[in-house]
This record gives sequence, C-alpha cells and structure tokens, in this order.
Amino acid sequence: MSEQIIHSKSIPEIRSVFGLGQPTHPLITILDTRKLAYGEETVGKRFSSDLYCIALKDSSCGIDYGRNSYDFDDGVLIFTAPTQVITVKKPQALNEVKGWMLYFHPDLIRNTALGTKIDSYNFFNYEVHEALHLSENEQNTLNQIVQLIQEEIKERIDNHSQQVLVSNIELLLNYSKRFYERQFNTRSASNNDIVAKVETLLKNYYSDNQLIEKGQPSIQYLADHCHLSASYLSDLLAKETGRSAKDHINDFLIDKAKHLLLSSTDSVSGVAYTLGFNYPHYFGRLFKQKTGKTPQEYRQQN
Repeated sequence: MSEQIIHSKSIPEIRSVFGLGQPTHPLITILDTRKLAYGEETVGKRFSSDLYCIALKDSSCGIDYGRNSYDFDDGVLIFTAPTQVITVKKPQALNEVKGWMLYFHPDLIRNTALGTKIDSYNFFNYEVHEALHLSENEQNTLNQIVQLIQEEIKERIDNHSQQVLVSNIELLLNYSKRFYERQFNTRSASNNDIVAKVETLLKNYYSDNQLIEKGQPSIQYLADHCHLSASYLSDLLAKETGRSAKDHINDFLIDKAKHLLLSSTDSVSGVAYTLGFNYPHYFGRLFKQKTGKTPQEYRQQN
C-alpha cells in the first residue's frame, strides 16, 4: 500500500484529483459518482483534504461496512471531516457507483451558526463501518436537499448564496442526525450487547489492577475493544442508556469508591490512587458531584 497521502486544500484541488474541471462555486461542489472512474493504479493510494465531505453511495460501491441483517441495502451515507484519510480499495468504472459526494470548505460555514456547532455532529468522526444505512425514503429526502444545493451552486453568487447553501447543509445534517437515531433504534439488540461489553471491560480493568498500573481507562480504550470509534460509542451509549461514555467510566469509579470507602481502612487519598486518580482532590470533587457528599462524609455517615 502506498504511504503517500494526496492532500487537497481547496474545492478546485479536490475536483482536479478526480479529473474534473473548475467548480462553479469556490467553496462547495457536488460530484456525481457515476462520472468518477479510476484504475488499479489508484488502489492503495490514500487521500485527505481540508474539506468536509458527505457522500451517498449505493450498495455496489464494494466497501465493507460491516452490515448486519437489520441494515438497509439501498445506500450508505459517509461523513468525513478535514484531514481524515481515505484509502481506495478497488478500481471503479464509469456508471458503476450511483450516488453523490458533497464537499464544502470550512470557510463556507465560518462565522455562521452552523460553523459554531459543526463539531456537535459526531458522525463526522465515525469510522467507515459505522456509516449511516438509508431506506429508499430517507435517500429521497436527502437527494432533494442535495438537488436544491446543486441548483444554488449553478446560480450566480449573490448576497444570499452563503445563507441559502449553509441552511441547506444544516438541514441535510439534521436529517442525517434523525436517521442515525433511527439506525441506533433498529440496532437496539446489538447495541445492548455493546453496553454489556463496556461494563465487562470496566470490571476487568479494575480486577486486573490496571487502574493502579495504567490509570483510568479512556473512552478510546473502550472504543478500541468494542471495535468502534470513540464518537460512535459515545453516541450509542447515550442513546441506549442516557449516559455518555465518560459517565459510564465515572459512575463505575464512584461505585468502586463507595465499596472501598466502606470496606477498607485506606485513607481517602489511598482510595483515590487505587482508582487511578493522580490527584486526590479531583477524586473528591467528582465524588461530591456524583453523590452530594465528600468521600469522608460518605464514610462517616455509612
């Protein structure tokens, strides 16, 4: 596999990578995947850009998305943020893949409401196998929005262009957020298995004395062992339990802290170090936040 990363800084550059002409708008473009073709020489090459990308591709795109029986086969929606790396896995012929790729530069949404909250759309940090699987109706909804964006791009740029484009991108993202919630719901049984696995990972981490040896487990640690991205795991846990991944870690630590405070004669500082806290006052602050009492108060009152 090639180690070289082909990086594009702008909309004209990303269109050049695909062998396309100059864009009609400098900050946003929509590519028709049926018109994109590349041969064996591209396989293994890695690409990144300074752009956001939302891509809808049909089931013939040949990428393993880890589908299960509850997934739709009509199409998948993939999100990538600036600097993320994508690797080409197989050649693609003209008209082989149906769909579109919407690229936009961060400058398009800078100083807008969307620009201030773009990071809240966590799916830009999901892995490829966590892509959004769409029903036919969901695809039609997104295709209509993309068509509006395409028509706006073709028009002459005026004082309203940015607002219209950004509003439609935000609408596209909000529908995607809704559809992801549907996907979480349809995967409820599988998600419950992941919730159970997170709890098991935390218990094993404690019983293996890794809190003392390595410090507290990170969200990334849990995600790696669940074969998920940290963002996807956090959203999954929040959807299934109403508690974030960080809450799961902290609640587990506080539960163990309660046990240690009542079953041992270790000092509060000793308990803190046992649970992987480098600074006891951080432990005390978290314990009071979760229980309403200081560790010493909890020990004395129980």
